[in-house]
Amino acid sequence: MTATTGYAPVNGLRMYHEIHGEGRPLLLLHGAFSDITTDFGDLLPLLARGRRVIAVEFQGHGRTADIDRPLTIEQLAADCAELLRHLDVGPVDVFGFSVGAGVALQLGLRHPDLVDRLVLASVTHDNAGFHPGLLDGIEQLQPEHLHGSPYHAGYLRLAPRPEDFPALVAKVKEMDRNLPDVPADEIRGLAAPVLIVVGDSDIVRPEHAVELFRLLGGGVAGDAVGLPRSRLAMLPGTTHVGMMHRADWIAAMVDDFLGVAAPGDHAPHPSRHGNMKDPLEGDQTTRV
Repeated sequence: MTATTGYAPVNGLRMYHEIHGEGRPLLLLHGAFSDITTDFGDLLPLLARGRRVIAVEFQGHGRTADIDRPLTIEQLAADCAELLRHLDVGPVDVFGFSVGAGVALQLGLRHPDLVDRLVLASVTHDNAGFHPGLLDGIEQLQPEHLHGSPYHAGYLRLAPRPEDFPALVAKVKEMDRNLPDVPADEIRGLAAPVLIVVGDSDIVRPEHAVELFRLLGGGVAGDAVGLPRSRLAMLPGTTHVGMMHRADWIAAMVDDFLGVAAPGDHAPHPSRHGNMKDPLEGDQTTRV
């Protein structure tokens, strides 16, 4: 599959992004320490069969160089919103994994005009959603603990300044100390329908995923009152890191939720999105 790649000027960053496929747009947001290929190497081609996938790399991750500011979930969401405006595209569906899911949730809350539907894979709306002691363990993380991991290997391969990896670890740890709590009333007021995806052995407590689903109108007797607009998927035998290895499962559920059929399936519903200009017009671009 051919991709269009480029950098966009976003809030002081040169933000790396890729465009795959054609059709209704889907913004794809990776997790902490990661990049597009490390998290979505298996999933992205499946998602791009029936839509246009806009995959990004956050500040200090992958090919997006770090700048002199902290990492926060709110700032990363603002960067993504500015990127969409720069590309003149929206509203979009959004798929976020881990930190990317937190960013996607903030996009839905703070920039509802840019968001159609949300897929949140391994998300919490407050720190009580994590298993007890998990964030305390992250405090002990050192850069060398990630040496030899896919995240470190990807960073060394892609980062403009590979020597910045210790700085990235420090910034992610600081971000984790200050994760935003989203009050229940704000979750209830979220305009976008949501598909929550969680592993049954994830870093997120399964009870928290159900709680979040209930705040979004789920947990009802659908045969009696009808299906809610949001959905919950709990993947069996699946850890946090292992979730992105469930690409076939996730792609099928996302296609069904977003209403876009893969080639060979029934025809997709008409897009609610207008035509987009060349998303990288004026940027430095390459074809890969």
